[in-house]
Amino acid sequence: MNILKGKDEKIINNISVSFDEKYHILNESPLYSKKFDHVMSFHKPGLAAVKDSSGSYHIDIKGNAAYKRVFLSTFGFYNEIAAVSDESGFFHIRPDGSDLHNSRYAWSGNFQEDRCVVRDFSGDYFHIDNKGNKPYSEKYAYVGDYKYGIACVYDYNGLATHIDLNGHLIHGKMFEECSPFHKGHSVVKEKFGYFHIDKYGNELYSERFLWIESYYNGVALCRTKDGRLCRLSDKGELTAIYEGK
Repeated sequence: MNILKGKDEKIINNISVSFDEKYHILNESPLYSKKFDHVMSFHKPGLAAVKDSSGSYHIDIKGNAAYKRVFLSTFGFYNEIAAVSDESGFFHIRPDGSDLHNSRYAWSGNFQEDRCVVRDFSGDYFHIDNKGNKPYSEKYAYVGDYKYGIACVYDYNGLATHIDLNGHLIHGKMFEECSPFHKGHSVVKEKFGYFHIDKYGNELYSERFLWIESYYNGVALCRTKDGRLCRLSDKGELTAIYEGK
C-alpha cells in the first residue's frame, strides 16, 4: 500500500475522477492502467474507495488494493477513518483495513471533527467518537454532521436544535427546522417562516421568509412571503432583485 505523507499528500488535490467515474486522472492522464465499476475521490492518507466485480475496497494512487478485505460498500477516508459495510452492517476501518471498533450499525455517515453520525438497528440516530464510543447518552430521530463543533439534531417530536461535541444543548431553543451554523449564524424555521439566529438562539431580525440562505460575506439570498426574490444584508437591509409576478 502506497500511503502518502507530508508534502506528497498535496498530490491528492490534483487527482480527479474521470467523467464515467471508472478511474482517476492526474495531469489529464489516467493515474493507473486499471478501470473499475465505480471510483470515489482520493482522501488523506492517499486512498480512494472503489468497486469492481469482487466488491468494494480502497486503493492507493497506483491503483492497488490498500488491504486484502472486500466489503459490500466503502466510502472515503475522513480523519483517516472510512465507513464500510458488510453483511453484518455498517462500521469503520483504519487505512490498513482493520476495524476501528466492534459495533455494527444500520447506517453510518463520515467522520467530521472526530465525530460520526450513525443509525442503530432500532432507527435511532446519534454520534460516535473516533474510538467508536458515544459522547452522550441521548438518541434522536436524526442528527447531522458537526461543523465548528456544533451539530443539528431532530427529536422525536419533530423539533430541531443544536448540540455541542459532548451532546450539550447550545441554546436550548427548539425550531421546526435548523441548519448548521455558518459564521456564527444558523437558518431556522418556525411556523411563521425562516430567519437567522445567533449561537444564543436569538433572532437577528423580526422578518420571516419563505426561505433564506446562509449569509455569504454579509449578504443572504431570500424569498419574501409576497414572492419577491431579495438579498438581505447583515445590517437588515432588504433589497429586491426580482419583484415576482
